[in-house]
Formats: sequence, C-alpha cells, structure tokens
Amino acid sequence: MSLFVRLADWHTDRDAIRGIRQKVFVEEQNVPPELEWDELEETAQHFLVYHDSKAIGTGRLTGGGKIGRMAIQREARGHGAGLELLQRICKFAGLSGQKNVYLNAQVQAIPFYEKAGFVPVGDEFMEAEIPHVRMERTLNDREPSENLDDWNR
Repeated sequence: MSLFVRLADWHTDRDAIRGIRQKVFVEEQNVPPELEWDELEETAQHFLVYHDSKAIGTGRLTGGGKIGRMAIQREARGHGAGLELLQRICKFAGLSGQKNVYLNAQVQAIPFYEKAGFVPVGDEFMEAEIPHVRMERTLNDREPSENLDDWNR
C-alpha cells in the first residue's frame, strides 16, 4: 500500500477531515457530534494520510504536543496507515521544537500506540463514553535530518 502523509489546513481541507472523522468517530463509535468538533480545529495542525489520491485518515497536533483525533477509515485499516500517520505527526512535532508528545488512547488501541513508542501514564478515564488512558512519548532528536520546508513540497 503506497501511503503519503501531508500537512492539512482546516479551512481548505475541512471537508476531507470532517468526512473521515464523521464516519469513524460519530458513526462507528457513536461519539456525539458536539464532542467531536471543538474550538481547537482552527488552531490545530491537521494531517491527512492518502492511499494513492484518496484521503483515508486524519489526525491533529495541538498545543503542548497533544496528538488527537486520529482516525483511519475502516476499509483502510490494517495496512500501516495509522502507524505512518502517527510517526509523521511525531516527526513534525519534533521538527517544531516539541521534546515530548502525548495523546489520550482508547484502551483497546494501547498496543498500537505502544508499537509507536508511547507509554501509558496514569489511570484509565472516560472520554466520550469510551475508556481511555493517557500515553506519552519522548521524541528522539537523533532522527534523520529533515526540516519543515520538506513538508510543503
């Protein structure tokens, strides 16, 4: 599966981002729409992952290094798109000066995030009526060199 992750802009890519998250979170996981969309949409750095020319997943990075709203369309799962997206968000966070990133992982997804170097921190809690746990990762500054300009080509 050929995958490509790019920076996304809420204003120009809103339809793709909303379409994916609507299917995954609101329809599949029954997250109330009023909880899915928040005041951080316009200031977050969004990402889209593509298979060929079709957007199949999205995620975002907000202040303080919080990764969130990661969603891969059902038919695209199991082919590495989620891991590729997560790694690219972490890479971007590091290039942007973050030393650590964190996320609130659905409990059933903990093994996925552990594969990407995240460690559970703290107790389980409920978010949108789904059990979650906070997970953190220290970013490695010995990654291969790349700069933010490479993202905009």
